[in-house]
Amino acid sequence: MTPTRPAAGAASLPRATRIGQVNQRLKGWEAVRWVDGAPRVTDVLRREVDRWGGLGAIYGVLRADPWSAVHWGNGIPPERSAEAYAAVQDHVTAYGDGIPVLFVEEAPHGLMALGGTTVPVNLALGAGMDAALTEELGAAVAAEARARGTHVALVSGLDVLRDPRWGRAEECFSEDPALAALLVAATVRGMQGTTSVRDPIDTQHVAVVAKHLAAQGAGIGGRNGSGAPVGRRELGETHLRPAHAAARVGVAGYMAAYNDVDGIPCSANEALLTGTIREQWGWDGIVMADGTAIDRLRDSSPDPATAAALALRAGVDLSLWDEAFTHLDEAIDRGLVAEATLDRAADRVLALKCRLGLFGEPVAGVPVERDVVALADRAARQAVVLVDDGGLLPLRAGATLAVVGPNADDLEAQLGDYTPPRPVPDAGASTVRSALVARFGADSVRYARGSDLRGPLDDPGALDDVRAACSGANVCVAVLGGSSRRTYEDEFADNGAVKGPASDTTNGEGVDLSSVAIAAAQLAVVRAARESGTPVIGVVVDGRPRVLSELRTLVDALVVVPFPGPRGGEAVAAALCDGAASGRLPATFPAADGVLPVAHDERLETARGYVDAEVGQALRFGTAQVDGVTVRLVGAAPSVGAATLAEPSTSPGRRPSTGSGGGGAVAHLAVAVTNATADDVSLSVPLYGRRHEPGVRPRRRQLLAVQRATVPAGSTSTIPFELGLDELGSWATGEPVATPVLVSVWCTPEADPPADALSVRVVDERGTTPWER
Repeated sequence: MTPTRPAAGAASLPRATRIGQVNQRLKGWEAVRWVDGAPRVTDVLRREVDRWGGLGAIYGVLRADPWSAVHWGNGIPPERSAEAYAAVQDHVTAYGDGIPVLFVEEAPHGLMALGGTTVPVNLALGAGMDAALTEELGAAVAAEARARGTHVALVSGLDVLRDPRWGRAEECFSEDPALAALLVAATVRGMQGTTSVRDPIDTQHVAVVAKHLAAQGAGIGGRNGSGAPVGRRELGETHLRPAHAAARVGVAGYMAAYNDVDGIPCSANEALLTGTIREQWGWDGIVMADGTAIDRLRDSSPDPATAAALALRAGVDLSLWDEAFTHLDEAIDRGLVAEATLDRAADRVLALKCRLGLFGEPVAGVPVERDVVALADRAARQAVVLVDDGGLLPLRAGATLAVVGPNADDLEAQLGDYTPPRPVPDAGASTVRSALVARFGADSVRYARGSDLRGPLDDPGALDDVRAACSGANVCVAVLGGSSRRTYEDEFADNGAVKGPASDTTNGEGVDLSSVAIAAAQLAVVRAARESGTPVIGVVVDGRPRVLSELRTLVDALVVVPFPGPRGGEAVAAALCDGAASGRLPATFPAADGVLPVAHDERLETARGYVDAEVGQALRFGTAQVDGVTVRLVGAAPSVGAATLAEPSTSPGRRPSTGSGGGGAVAHLAVAVTNATADDVSLSVPLYGRRHEPGVRPRRRQLLAVQRATVPAGSTSTIPFELGLDELGSWATGEPVATPVLVSVWCTPEADPPADALSVRVVDERGTTPWER
C-alpha cells in the first residue's frame, strides 16, 4: 500500500509523531547491519521508531569512512544498497505511523558510500569555471545516488573561501561569490533536475540540502565553526549570494552552519532562517541543522528544551543527531515555543517527502546515460592551473624524469575530505608518478618521496634519494601540497570532525592551520632536487590556497591543482605532456603568512600595506598562463536603466530564474578571444568589474561573469556576455537590487581597471548616474 500524506497536514498527527518528523537522530549505519549476506534492522532503529511512532529522516545508512568505521569488510555492498534502505523503510512504515522516512547521505564530491564515484572537490570545479560541466557532473552523481535509494544529498557549495587557513577550503567553489553562486546553482539544477522550489524531484534525481548557511567561510582566524564578524552588507554581498542562487533554482533545503554571525548562532538566527530566506526571498523548503548544532546552543541557553525552542522558532525544521530536539514536548508544555511552530516544521518535512514522491506515485525520470567517470576526468583536467611553464612544458617524448615529493605517488592525497574507502584494486586510479610511468615507461621515471607533508624531516637520507633520482634526469617533477587523509585510527568528535589528525593530514574539517606556507620539509626536497642542476617543475596538489613565494624562487615552472580525485594523476600528466592545463586559480594565494585577508575583491584601501612582506607576490584569483591567446572587450560601452534592469522580480519563491539579469533589461558586451596557436584551446573567459556607488567604498575587482569556451586553432571567437541585475545590481541585502551606478569592466588579469576598460552605466529616470551630475 502506497503511503499517503495526512490530508489535514501535520496538525492532525499525534504530537509525538510530529516531533519524530523533525528529528534526525540516528547514525544510519547503526540502524541496519549486514549479517549473513542480508540487511538486518537493529534495536537502535526499533527503539527510535517505537519512541516517536515514525521518523523524519535517517542520516548515513550508506556512509562509509573512518568516522563511521564502515569499510569494504563490514559495509553494505553497493549493489545491495536499495535492499538495505528497503529493510529500514519497511520497518519504519510497518511499526510506526506509516509515514516513510527520508534517506539522507553526504555527497560533497560524489556519494560518500562504498562504490560511490569520487569526483574532484568543489575548489577544483572552481578552477575549471565551467557551469555546464558542473551541472552534468551533479546530474550524474544524483542519478548514481538515487539508483541506490538515496533521497537527500548534503552538498557543500554555499561557503565562500575568505580565509585559506580554514581546513574546509576545499569544499568551497571559490573566494568569489559570483563564481560560487554560478556553480552552486549549476550543482542544484543538475542534482535535482529543477528550476523552482515547487518542482517535483523525479526518480533520476535527489533533493539537495545545500551547506552551510551562512558565512562559515569567514570564521575568525580561519578556525572551523568560529564566529563570523561581518556586517550586513558583507553578509549579503559575499555570503548570501550563493544561497540566493540555490534558492532561485529550487533547492530543497539549507543546512544551518555551526558558526555565529555577529554573535547569533546560525541555527538560532531567526533573521536569517526566517526573515531573509523565507520572508524576503519567498523560498519555502526545509532547514536542517548541522550535526549537533542545536545541542551547541546550550552555551546560550539554560537547558535542552530552551535550545530546542530557539532553533525551532528561528526556522530549523530538522535536527541532525541532536539530543535537544527530543525535548520539544517539554518546550511546548513550558510555553517556550508554540505548538503551531512544530506543526509548521513538520509540514515542511512532509512537503519534501511529497516532492520526492514518497507519498503516492513517484514521478518517473527519463533515464539519461551519463558517464560520471568521464565527466570527472574532464573536470580534473580543467582544474589544473598552469602558473608558469618556465619554458619547460610540454615535456618532450623520450625524456628521463625524476618524480619526487610526498604527493607524487599518494592516491589519498588527491581525494579530499568526506571520501569513502577506495576499492582494492582501484581500477583506473592514477597518481602523478603512475601516470608519467604509463607515458614514459618505468625505466625513464625515477622516484623518491623525500619527505612527509609536514615536518620535521626526520630522515636526512631521504634527501639523498632525491638527489640520486635527479642525477642525470632531464627534468624533475616535484609534487608537493597537502592531504585530507583520514585513518581508522584517528580520533573523531561527535560530529565527525577529526580531533587528532594524522601527522600527514593538513586539510579537511577540523584541520585548520595557523600557517599556509609550504612546509619546510617539502621545500627541502625541492632544494635537494635543485642541487643536482636538474630543472624543476613544481606541482602543488592541495585543497587550499598556499603561500608559494619561496617555492616560486626554487622551481623553474609551477602547476597548481586542487584535489582532482582518484584519476587526477593523469590530469596532471596531460597538463605536463600535452599542454592540457586550462584552469584558473579559484582563490588568491597569499604572498606570506599573516597577509590576510587576501581575496581579489577586498575593498580598496588607503593603507600602504605591510613593511615586512611584499603583498604583490600574491597570486590573484583568476591567474593562469595561457600562451598564444589574447582577449579584448569589443563593442561600445552600454547603458541600461535601473527601473528596467530590476524587472521582473528575482525573488526565488515568486519567479523561477536561471538566466543572467533576472529576465529584465541587460547590457550586452562581448570578448574577442584570439588563438594564435596550432591547437584548439579550451579556457574560461572571465569578465571583471569595479562598481562605483555613492557612499560605498568599491571592491578592487569583482568577477561579473565567466564563460567556458573552446577556440579553434588560428582563429578568433567572440564570446557574448549579458550583464543584468545579478551582475550590475547591489547585493547588500542578500538579493540583487538595481541602483544607478557606474561599473568599470575589463577582461584582462589586472587588479585595477586598465586604460581600455569600458564603463557600463546603470542610469536613473533622467538617464544619468550620480557620477555624471
